[in-house]
Amino acid sequence: MSVQQIADRALLALGRRLIAEGYRFITPTPLTHERFLQRFTTPLAKDLRGVFGWSMPFDHALLPADELTALEQAGIVEQEGLLWRSTVRWSSLDGLLFAHSAYPTTHADSIFFGPDSYRFAQMIEAHLQQHFEPIRRVVDIGCGAGVGALIVARARHDAQVLAVDINPRALRLSAVNAELAGVSNVTVYHSDILSSVEGQFDLIIANPPYMNDSQQRAYRHGGGALGEGLSLRIVRESLPRLDKAGSLVLYTGVAMVDGQDPFLEAVLPELAGDTFGWTYRELDPDVFGEDLLKPGYERVERIAVVALTVTRRN
Repeated sequence: MSVQQIADRALLALGRRLIAEGYRFITPTPLTHERFLQRFTTPLAKDLRGVFGWSMPFDHALLPADELTALEQAGIVEQEGLLWRSTVRWSSLDGLLFAHSAYPTTHADSIFFGPDSYRFAQMIEAHLQQHFEPIRRVVDIGCGAGVGALIVARARHDAQVLAVDINPRALRLSAVNAELAGVSNVTVYHSDILSSVEGQFDLIIANPPYMNDSQQRAYRHGGGALGEGLSLRIVRESLPRLDKAGSLVLYTGVAMVDGQDPFLEAVLPELAGDTFGWTYRELDPDVFGEDLLKPGYERVERIAVVALTVTRRN
């Protein structure tokens, strides 16, 4: 096996150990995480949730010596002075366990997981419960840790589910998370939206980055004037790839300006005519309020997360 394969096997083994020991961690927003850690003069993990959930440094005695050595060799933990720290986090969602990047997500190839992930999963589950048409082929655009792909794959065992991303680390984690979940109908592909995959789809899902990030980190920066660029690309490139009765389920965020929704205004021309039926609603009217103080958001009143569902009629 290659070094990468050995590392992925070690990550999978860790995930299985955590499940066997009843590990559970619900991941909050970065701001809540920061405030939690501020309670400690010197944060130090006392258990596995502290290590793999709260991303606290830990003493070597917290893990067996042979396990610590194996995790270090796999790049899953690293030494910081006299202490150690995990490079990954493990989050629970609807009976599944997902590996993703440790807090804080400062690296360009970080894989983010948080409240958006939970809302995205709920949105997909609601869609599957309301639509009973056959789902043969599915793609999760910008799959990240694979949340959307795994939710669909678990609910539709006969579907071919593609998990695509431009970030190789996302594809590795999605593959590990899929194997940990015991689903065998997920395949990962490196693709910029749908450029590397062919054919039509019965379901296209996406939870793209939607912020205007000065560091342009892939998991956070949506492009465009206020982070809407990638979401608009997904709509425009996905609609022609929907099969008859196929749906696009898009979870994204919108920077509201002067009481107006610039994303909806931009996407309406794509939805005109009788080809598509669609619904649009705000899931949360106010998220990431702290970002309104950052450059580029001077005219933004609030940031909302929205759900756009588009279904091809003919």
